[in-house]
Amino acid sequence: MPHKIEEVSHLDWQELKDILEDPNRTAVVIDVREPEEYEAAHIAGLPLIPMGDIIDWTEKLDPEQEYVFVCRSGRRSFEVAKYFQNNGFSNVHNFAGGMLSWANEGNGIETGAAEPIETYGLDKSKGVNGQ
Repeated sequence: MPHKIEEVSHLDWQELKDILEDPNRTAVVIDVREPEEYEAAHIAGLPLIPMGDIIDWTEKLDPEQEYVFVCRSGRRSFEVAKYFQNNGFSNVHNFAGGMLSWANEGNGIETGAAEPIETYGLDKSKGVNGQ
């Protein structure tokens, strides 16, 4: 069960894994690390929007959609989740422990560059799923 820190929901690795394995999931999980970090190790199937670029997405993403943000340790993704929450997004979560926690629990990771953001149904010019 998610817990809150500074009014932001935090998920542990098992909760994130459950979300990622749910065939009916509606949550969008976004990696907010830098490209070189993502290339070294990431969770398969996650889009990359570096923290420094995330502000450009505030008006493009649906504030009613559920989002989970991932980074190396959970600190940057916490800041991103707070930012989105403070800008009208009501259903955001931070992945507490980040990639360090994910890898330490023996979960799968991939290497390599991120796919173009449109691959994930996200398009900065159109928002989520081209809307």
